[in-house]
Amino acid sequence: MRPVAQQHFGLHWDEALNEVVANAEDMVVSSRPAPVLAAEIAAAVYRVRPDAELLGFWLADMLLAQKFRWPIPVPLLMGQVSSAVFKSGENRKRIRPGGEGWGRAVLLAYATAAAEACGLGANLAQRAARLTEVVPKLRAKGSGDVIKLLLSDDAVPGSWSSSKLSARGARRLFDRLGELGAVRELSGRPTFRLYGL
Repeated sequence: MRPVAQQHFGLHWDEALNEVVANAEDMVVSSRPAPVLAAEIAAAVYRVRPDAELLGFWLADMLLAQKFRWPIPVPLLMGQVSSAVFKSGENRKRIRPGGEGWGRAVLLAYATAAAEACGLGANLAQRAARLTEVVPKLRAKGSGDVIKLLLSDDAVPGSWSSSKLSARGARRLFDRLGELGAVRELSGRPTFRLYGL
């Protein structure tokens, strides 16, 4: 936990954060609802270290994943940090962890994030189905490897190559897949291109 806090959040690790993390481990075995516990852990981090608010959001998502026995945490709450659900009142003042309306805001943020994730999942499933539909139209020898990469990775560089497919052949394959509506160019750059669903 300490290396993550220092490397990704730029935080100095101290005993207060150590204690919050120890409490989080106890919370995982609690019978209370996971989103409620996630809100509490984020509030606990903010109480002891207001500069570690983002770490609190991240720990909330980790705790939720552990409670649901997910293999990896999904950044549901973390992805909603700037969401309107964390703003209240006439002047749209930001709700801070542990503040008035915090628990409700966390539940709304998780609901919003879950709906967005379902929409994204449905969209990716359609794109993956389209990609598998066009496989019979491909003639390049290494196209099977490219299809596997596209289905398993977020993005594949247009310059990718293998023993079966040269970088130039890969560029042509990605162009063909783009024409067929099976992949999208993600980088928006003319020189170094990334392709994905």
